[in-house]
Amino acid sequence: MRRRPPTTCPDCGGAVALDRVASQYQEDLPEVRPLVRRFDIEVGHCSQCQRRVQGRHPLQTSDALGAASAQLGPNVAALVAEFHTELGMPVEKVVRVLQTQFGLHVTKGGLVQLLHRTADAAAPAYAALREQVRRSPVVTPDETGWRVNALRYWLWAFATPETTVYAICDGRGFAEAAAVLGPDFAGVLVRDGWVAYRGFKEAPQQTCLAHLLRRSKDLQAAHPDSPWAGEVQAVLQDGLALRDRSNAGEISGHGLASARGRLAARLGRLIDAAPPLAAAERFAKHLANEFPAVFLFLCDPSIDATNWRAEQAIRPAVVTRKVCGGNRTRKGADTQQVLASVMRTTRQRNLDPRSLITTMLCAPKPVVPEALALPPPS
Repeated sequence: MRRRPPTTCPDCGGAVALDRVASQYQEDLPEVRPLVRRFDIEVGHCSQCQRRVQGRHPLQTSDALGAASAQLGPNVAALVAEFHTELGMPVEKVVRVLQTQFGLHVTKGGLVQLLHRTADAAAPAYAALREQVRRSPVVTPDETGWRVNALRYWLWAFATPETTVYAICDGRGFAEAAAVLGPDFAGVLVRDGWVAYRGFKEAPQQTCLAHLLRRSKDLQAAHPDSPWAGEVQAVLQDGLALRDRSNAGEISGHGLASARGRLAARLGRLIDAAPPLAAAERFAKHLANEFPAVFLFLCDPSIDATNWRAEQAIRPAVVTRKVCGGNRTRKGADTQQVLASVMRTTRQRNLDPRSLITTMLCAPKPVVPEALALPPPS
């Protein structure tokens, strides 16, 4: 679009001479209007068994006819799942956005039913993701408070570099974690100090150093006259520095093992020499319980020193809880955990959630998209 300047100067009225043409760029959104598709479904019957048979278009998300023949399409379902489940928008606000920005007139109840149908279609993929987490060599779990019908529940997150699975449970114990991982899970657990994780007897465990560092800093601030907490903090920070040197190739494997042993010995001496302060004694007891899990990350570079993966996975769920308060029904909680797992995993794998949701909703039978399927056994 070329715009000419005025022919006369707005200040003095003199003639304006053209010097040059400059460019300006603007990005905007086009006006969006709903696309209405009409499917003419041919309905027949088997001449032998009299069973009713009907056709199906690849873009159909349901075989329902009659009163249920008007439906929202897969692109709308993907958008609603993203807005409500991933971004934490309340359903009534999603209704308003669809109406004002896209010209879609829907009800809250209609969107809730759409979310349930999408979760039902994604249930096989959710089961596949749970199995993938169960078979992962390293898993980072965490949990946070949740509400279902105003009752106290817990939302669990189990994260790997490629997959995240959420589970909304009515407890925070070993049984709930084992329901996802399996009671005999033998991979590495990178977790905080919650006692429930110690029930996985076959799993090597790495405790979160960020939690230990935070606790030592708080203790040091509360008791500045005692150097003990600062010495514990120094040992933990030396462990992280040693990891960085190893990752940079500045130390050999033998040197890393020797330094790791010296760090463990230093920490052991500090645990035995805790000062007679109640807070220090509690921390020393916790360090003694966690001692085998403090420096496991120095044995394998694939093991994180903190549980940051799960905490990042928990963060959007916390935002959703603060905005929406949780779920009103168990069905809503099931839908939440399924869709949140699928959406989070697609982001981790740089996938298009709209394409995957379309594949699952439009399949005549339950299907797991190839991009979310389990890898072949090693």
